[in-house]
Amino acid sequence: MTNNVDSKQSQFITRAASISRRRFLRGVGVGLSLPIFPSLLVRPARAALESGAGNSTVPLRTAFVYVPNGAQQNAWFPSGQGKDFAFNRTMRPIEKHKQQIQVFAGLDHQHAEAGPDGAGDHARANATFLTGMRARKTAGSNIRVGQSIDQLIAERIGDQTRFPSLELTCDSIRKSGRCDSGYSCAYQYNISWKSAFTPMTPEPSPRKVFERLFGSGDDVGARVRSQRQHEQRSVLDFVLDDARSLNKELGGKDRKKLDEYLTGVRELERRIERMEQFPELPRPDFEVPHDVPEEYENHIDIMFDLLVLSFQTDSTRVATLLMAHDGSNRTFPQVGISEGHHYLTHHQEEEEVRQKVAKIDLFYMRRFARFLDQMKSQKDVDGTSLLDNSMIIYGSGIADADRHTHNNLPVILAGNGRGRLEPGQFRVHDGVPMTNLYLSLLDRLDMTDIERFGDSTGRLTEI
Repeated sequence: MTNNVDSKQSQFITRAASISRRRFLRGVGVGLSLPIFPSLLVRPARAALESGAGNSTVPLRTAFVYVPNGAQQNAWFPSGQGKDFAFNRTMRPIEKHKQQIQVFAGLDHQHAEAGPDGAGDHARANATFLTGMRARKTAGSNIRVGQSIDQLIAERIGDQTRFPSLELTCDSIRKSGRCDSGYSCAYQYNISWKSAFTPMTPEPSPRKVFERLFGSGDDVGARVRSQRQHEQRSVLDFVLDDARSLNKELGGKDRKKLDEYLTGVRELERRIERMEQFPELPRPDFEVPHDVPEEYENHIDIMFDLLVLSFQTDSTRVATLLMAHDGSNRTFPQVGISEGHHYLTHHQEEEEVRQKVAKIDLFYMRRFARFLDQMKSQKDVDGTSLLDNSMIIYGSGIADADRHTHNNLPVILAGNGRGRLEPGQFRVHDGVPMTNLYLSLLDRLDMTDIERFGDSTGRLTEI
């Protein structure tokens, strides 16, 4: 009898917690997504959340972040093992989050190896990273690789949010053409695949992501967005009446939460406006969207901020961010490096060059650390943080870029997975497929019926 009551209460709480009575602030051509406010939940759901019994109803978010060209391994992997480990210098920026971090060694992507296909490791690295499948070597329209793990998750839970998934990039967009050694550019500039034949093109424009999150998505919304930008008005100007009405219904803590949220939205909007005033000049070999921030780190940071906002408002629960395609030869003058990243990775063990590669790895890690700071600072509906209720993969499909290897990949899993993960450990494996980790993440998302993904051979027993 007790089990039936608990089951019915759990189902009731799930519905109440997942669909707040007010999920949007409405205005002409604007729909502003909101966080879930406990004071608007019906009483049983609110009581369950306050007591901790409703934790299983809190959204569990999953994100996949791709960093290009592997990692300088002697500066990447920690010392020690298990819970008794110390970060190496590349990971020092995330040391404050050690108890919410797992580092993996010994995870492989066999299908990114050359095999009979020869050169093209960078294209295969991107294509295989989230699919665990071998990309067909073609530069034509007959591309094929496999469904990516993010899209499998979106297929199962995407109907619970406004957007089934969110695909972001800080790189250019290449949908076709020949890229790495006869592979289609679609492989190298996408990590998310809806099906074996259909990449999910990521969005590089902060403005377009912002408008997607906060516009109404119809013709009226498009006209209002154009008018709003022309008149330099904020998206908040269009929802003030609804915001005032909502404020009267909220409890004290939630009123403060609403104020902080709206302040954050406006600040993000201002940052995008400032960046649009100073567009980067196009380079002959690099396609730059007109509203991409001039500084690369600013582009990364604002895309991460938009990702946080999409999770905070429960606009989506699964996302990808491609910081740059594998094989990227971007320079890093902001850290004193004028040579291209890809060029430097072929260092042939020259120590001075290896140090420069490690410095670039550190640049990316600092951006990721800032993202984790943001996720940790944002309170979730149950009083914990977004990071507590997330599973975030950070890694690359190349291990040692000098030798183009795909075994012992640099991989981090951040977050507590709503209490379903055991972070604070360095886990060393002996050559198991990366997809075994993905299969274990699916278990934490209650997708235990999926027995195989990509080239998986089983599950990681502990994560």
